[in-house]
Amino acid sequence: MDLTLPLWFEIGSLVALTLILVADLLIILKRPHIPSTRESTLWVVFYVTLALIFAGLMWLIAGGEYAGQFVAGWLTEYSLSIDNLFVFVLIMSQFAVPRRYQQEVLMVGIIIALILRGLFILAGAAIIENFSWVFYIFGAFLVWTAYRQAFPGADHDEDVKKENFVVRLVRRTVDISDHYDGAKIRTTVDGKRMFTPMIIVFVAIGVTDLIFAIDSIPAIFGITQSAFIVFTANIFALMGLRQLYFLLGDLLDRLRYLHYGIAFILAFIGVKLFLHAMHVNELPFINGGEPIDWAPEISTLMSLGVIVISMVVATGASLLASSRERRAGAQVEPAGAADAASVVAQEKGTPSTVDAPAPTESPDERA
Repeated sequence: MDLTLPLWFEIGSLVALTLILVADLLIILKRPHIPSTRESTLWVVFYVTLALIFAGLMWLIAGGEYAGQFVAGWLTEYSLSIDNLFVFVLIMSQFAVPRRYQQEVLMVGIIIALILRGLFILAGAAIIENFSWVFYIFGAFLVWTAYRQAFPGADHDEDVKKENFVVRLVRRTVDISDHYDGAKIRTTVDGKRMFTPMIIVFVAIGVTDLIFAIDSIPAIFGITQSAFIVFTANIFALMGLRQLYFLLGDLLDRLRYLHYGIAFILAFIGVKLFLHAMHVNELPFINGGEPIDWAPEISTLMSLGVIVISMVVATGASLLASSRERRAGAQVEPAGAADAASVVAQEKGTPSTVDAPAPTESPDERA
């Protein structure tokens, strides 16, 4: 089923979202600060409300099926984006980024993610349009990714070495100072121009975003084949990520079962993709190249229900376990946010183990 959204709506939506992102970036650059819980909450509520309004407009213009695809895709990307937060915590800690400048780092990460995901979406849409059998590959990949999420500890040393090499290559090829200079990328030390450790942070964020894009784009294509819905769902999921980072804060270490919920979602979408591939089968060595009629098509409504229930159950179980542990005065300390970040980084193969400089904040930054 092809999306029948008017061209003016698609162009107008992308222009409006771009203006919102630019305004958000300008606010950060003009006033770098550590957002309060109230400020972060208001921004998260704003972006969530904006996404729901967008879904409502899509319902009025294109119908409930497309609105449902957008909401399901948005929730999927939002849940996977929370996974990003664990690794962002690790990167900020690993490179000792001053807290007041973490907003700029997160915003740069979001922009990098949007660019990378936009490229992946264009490529994915073109491949899907011409090669329906790619759903078999996407489905198998998501099931494998779900396994890695649910059972961390698999050997990804080779992946880690590759990403570490990217970051190490930057450090070997450019001069980098020992200290940050605010949020600047370039600084002057003893009359010599050089990069600050912020450039390493941006490279680490970029590699991380690339890895997450590889995981998330096949997942949302399992919900909708509309490139417009896929891209806008990614935009809405990423727009509130910066504020969500500061809002959740120490709550991240309590979401110990979140990866199980995400794993179940990925596995479900992987199975859905595989069934869809069977339903539109064109491979000559499977059923003689004919579609497999008995393969069911999972509805958007069912997908939406599975996504919501998985995240609610995983979050509720995590908070309940943490609450019981605190009441019981358990002797074993729960894993901290950095520990949880290390697990996610290991699963994704992100550059969490790179030896980084240990910059210290200058007096003006500590002030």
